[in-house]
Amino acid sequence: MKEILDAIQAQTVTESGTAAVTSADFAALPLPESYRAITVHKDDAEMFAGLETRDKDPRKSLHLDDVPIPELGPGEALVAVMASSVNYNSVWTSIFEPLSTFNFLERYGRLSELTKRHDLPYHVIGSDLAGVVLRTGPGVNAWNPGDEVVAHCLSVELESSDGHNDTMLDPEQRIWGFETNFGGLAEIALVKSNQLMPKPGHLSWEEAASPGLVNSTAYRQLVSRNGAGMKQGDNVLIWGASGGLGSYATQFALAGGANPVCVVSSPQKAEICRAMGAEAIIDRNAEGYKFWKDERTQDPKEWKRFGKRIREFTGGEDIDIVFEHPGRETFGASVYVTRKGGTITTCASTSGYMHEYDNRYLWMSLKRIIGSHFANYREAWEANRLIAKGKIHPTLSKVYHLQDTGQAAYDVHRNLHQGKVGVLALAPEEGLGVRDPELRARHIDAINRFRNV
Repeated sequence: MKEILDAIQAQTVTESGTAAVTSADFAALPLPESYRAITVHKDDAEMFAGLETRDKDPRKSLHLDDVPIPELGPGEALVAVMASSVNYNSVWTSIFEPLSTFNFLERYGRLSELTKRHDLPYHVIGSDLAGVVLRTGPGVNAWNPGDEVVAHCLSVELESSDGHNDTMLDPEQRIWGFETNFGGLAEIALVKSNQLMPKPGHLSWEEAASPGLVNSTAYRQLVSRNGAGMKQGDNVLIWGASGGLGSYATQFALAGGANPVCVVSSPQKAEICRAMGAEAIIDRNAEGYKFWKDERTQDPKEWKRFGKRIREFTGGEDIDIVFEHPGRETFGASVYVTRKGGTITTCASTSGYMHEYDNRYLWMSLKRIIGSHFANYREAWEANRLIAKGKIHPTLSKVYHLQDTGQAAYDVHRNLHQGKVGVLALAPEEGLGVRDPELRARHIDAINRFRNV
């Protein structure tokens, strides 16, 4: 791995525009037989049986292992991972909820001779990366060894017509590093080449790795015609507005001329939203909202109190779009406060999948619920393009080394974090990989916004 890292560290562009290390140099680098990766083990799948979700500890289930490099297939690439990040799907994998991801790997392994590689007694996890292409398989023309890239996490086969209008509808659609093996929380990752996108030049490795999954998810859910199709002037309710997903939704709302109403859970998180430019902020803990009387009974009076509070920020208008991802805890309130004809877009359900709401407020007011899951190729590319242009910024707050990924996942599981939590893989320290210092200097305050709070 040292030769690979040395080559990447020497990958600078001279004044004449030539790279110090060529694509041929990278292609000639010998690949190691194994690499370090964060894994879960199949024989650990029942280790948390009987425990409440909150009591399941990712630090006990995530392992740092040496694993063999997988066979490279057609249309695929091996990438040296400089940095990655923790998403909520990494937490789900680590606590084996809502089910063990080995079920996904077994199903994928039955698809073809090549996909059998993924069905292993260990699962290399992680759905984000920033790094450098090392090898490409047959049929890959757009990318070459030495290219600096980020990866989105959509893995599809596209053998069915269902996915050709929207790749998220492909019957063999999967999330890389969650429903496939060989993910990004590792020194080397295996991806389909059409997951690759150019690394934004003004960002460090860890900054570039952090937006991928959540930025693309927020783009589809809020901006895309496949989601809410947000327009200028829309009132947008954003739950968890300073978190991994919500921090990007807040930025998209502000950049798109909408009016975000940001819901947070602490004064510190409220301050982050103000730093992003939001003005309408509700600290749900400080204002004491309790949408459930007990585990089985919601409280419509709290919905009404919440709706009244929102209208204080909007000049008496109701919400056009709700950016929903907490799920069970908040969904009844979300449906209630949405205006007649408005839209609730939903994903993730981090507080529970079994949503309950009063259908009278949906059906009689002609509201829509739209399910949204990650993003198709084009949406992911557009979301990354906005990052590269400095229109949307990473929300990285803290960075761990690969061996400390368990603690990083624990932080996300217990909501001890702001924005995104990064993980250094091959990168020996933070701040490396910046290729466009001029653009970076123009946006440095926004880039560091979540670190400075």
